[in-house]
Amino acid sequence: MTHALSLESRLARLEARNAITELSAHYAVACDMRDLDLLGSLFTEDAVLDTPNGSMRASGRAAIIAMFDGVLGIRGPGFHWTHDPVIRFQSDTEATGTIFCHAETTPNGTQSLAALRYDDAYRLEEGAWRIARRVLHFFYYVPAADYAQALTRPDRVVVSEGRVAADYPESSDTWRAFAARRAHS
Repeated sequence: MTHALSLESRLARLEARNAITELSAHYAVACDMRDLDLLGSLFTEDAVLDTPNGSMRASGRAAIIAMFDGVLGIRGPGFHWTHDPVIRFQSDTEATGTIFCHAETTPNGTQSLAALRYDDAYRLEEGAWRIARRVLHFFYYVPAADYAQALTRPDRVVVSEGRVAADYPESSDTWRAFAARRAHS
């Protein structure tokens, strides 16, 4: 038997949903403005940031900020924007979310475009929602000059080592099942 949430709990979750959505917007602003103090305040002390391709990986707030200091240090101006948040609550103090994003960046002076998804875990600490885990899944991250052909190839992510396979959607179970079904049609 499920118990309906009280009106107070429902209101608290609406406020939390808004705070978490703003958290991701603040993350984008912090990256674009090189505000490492703001960026640090968005993560829990024990936070983890990761990418499936291993290009960005850090554990703990201090390590995340040190990693971003290096990552942002090779970029000129950039613009990140977030959209389409999907937030799920596990309790009044824990939630998970999927946030879809785009970015225009300039790593090593190369104008680049990215589309990605953040898979997050959030925790309410000291009255503020913070990111406890963020995994960046890249749909593409390519030099702007390569964008016209980028979506037709599986290696849509350019990292310092060269091109690597995109993190999604090809890796998802539903994508693979759909492709298998279509291959047998």
